[in-house]
Amino acid sequence: MIKRLFDVAVSGIGLVLSSPLWVLIPLAIKVEDGGPVFFPQDRVGLEGRVFKAMKYRSMVPAAESRSGPVQASEDDPRITRVGRWLRGTAMDELPQLWNIFVGDMSFVGPRPLRPDEVEVRGDGRLVSLREISGYQERHRVRPGLTGLAQVYAPRDIRRAAKFRLDRLYITRAGFCLDAKLIALSFWITGRGAWETREPKV
Repeated sequence: MIKRLFDVAVSGIGLVLSSPLWVLIPLAIKVEDGGPVFFPQDRVGLEGRVFKAMKYRSMVPAAESRSGPVQASEDDPRITRVGRWLRGTAMDELPQLWNIFVGDMSFVGPRPLRPDEVEVRGDGRLVSLREISGYQERHRVRPGLTGLAQVYAPRDIRRAAKFRLDRLYITRAGFCLDAKLIALSFWITGRGAWETREPKV
């Protein structure tokens, strides 16, 4: 209950304080290529419930028409110039403050995944994330805007390693850990280091 009250209060304040960015970011996206501002996605949340997560579009329009729902890499050619800045600072996820406010997400928790997301293995095989150990345990809590895996794991490591960090968070979750992860997330945002392959902190 305390975690949920914190999420509502802080996301509400964040929506108000970030209101100038809700004008500037869409303008920058439109000026670059004239495409849609938002990129809505189905994501899996608490107890496996699917919800609609909103992000600012950081890739070219229809980026997944050929590749399918594959996670972007650091040098992904589908990412626009504005999108590269948005992703580096995590500003592309600013609309998810609304998802936190209404209860789809929390500030801290496992990253919300797409229902049909896959991992590309080194041999080119596509593996459904549902087949990877630790996938189901992640749905015991609300997914988060940031979390243990988001902060400490290099971007392109295997999902099984990220899922182990998610399970570790679930077993150790508490206000002090959440506060630490939120503070580190602001530090990473200020450095524009969210997209690096190296450890971010």
